[in-house]
Amino acid sequence: MLIPDHLVYAETHEWVKVEEDGTLAVGITDFGQEQLGPLVYVEMPAVGAQVRRTGECGIVESNKTASDLHAPVDGEVVAINEALVETPDAVNDAPYDQWIFKIRPAAPFSTEGFLDAAGYLKLIS
Repeated sequence: MLIPDHLVYAETHEWVKVEEDGTLAVGITDFGQEQLGPLVYVEMPAVGAQVRRTGECGIVESNKTASDLHAPVDGEVVAINEALVETPDAVNDAPYDQWIFKIRPAAPFSTEGFLDAAGYLKLIS
């Protein structure tokens, strides 16, 4: 199971990467995509949408189930990965290369309340 050290993780199986411009890229973890199976649909929040930390802001769906996406912080959605509309299963192939949406946080980002790679591994073990 792949769990990169340079990301932080939510207990709801999203990963977060701080980009150079201060935005946050958000995707689902390898464990999360494995539990869902091959994705057939990704519903992303609209660009410009205001999201709240832990609030539902999208859905990832496979043939067997669907799971909510949660915002890691309060902020504004500034980008969505439009390629996933046509190829949602790209998340299954490379979950850490396929961000789903990006947020401009309303406040400076803090890793408090998130798990590092070791903490996330403990959560899913």
